[in-house]
Amino acid sequence: MNIAQLDTEIISRILRGEKALYADLVKKYQNFVFTIAGRYTSSREDAEEIAQDVFVKAYKNLADFRGDSKFSTWLYTITSTTCISFLRKKKLVVHSLDQEHVFELADAHDSGFRANQVEQKSRLQMVNQAIRMLSPDDSKIITLFYKGEQSLEEIGQIMGLDPNTVKVKLHRARQRLKTKMEEYFLEEVKNIAD
Repeated sequence: MNIAQLDTEIISRILRGEKALYADLVKKYQNFVFTIAGRYTSSREDAEEIAQDVFVKAYKNLADFRGDSKFSTWLYTITSTTCISFLRKKKLVVHSLDQEHVFELADAHDSGFRANQVEQKSRLQMVNQAIRMLSPDDSKIITLFYKGEQSLEEIGQIMGLDPNTVKVKLHRARQRLKTKMEEYFLEEVKNIAD
């Protein structure tokens, strides 16, 4: 059973009355939702509030999930809409993806070696900084594919594009990211490669 099938099974069980299982979905997708919310606002507190709202809305509308796409794609749509609504209510400026602050991803595996962690964090910061230098579309497609782990078809649904167009745009975005990395971080990249 793949992840999408597992999510669909969990959702079916929740809708049949096993409401406690929703906590499993929240745990599984909380970093995903928080990361997206963090791209819209520079405030950690606002991102946390948005994430909470997203999971409440998703729960209330769980019966509307048809399973045509992965749960994460459906959740992404709710997250984006909630972010925009939240920022309109607060009358905050919506940050475009190329002006975002660097967010930290939770390190899934603790290696125990501080030097290795610092090096990994430094690499992540360089990549995130380079992503911020890209256009909003390039940044969005790279983020969805690599950090959101969305398929080309799912990215196409989110961005309103054909999957083949997404593939071409992703390839071009990777090339532009590579150019930014070489242009701004040439010394650091050389040090990492050595």
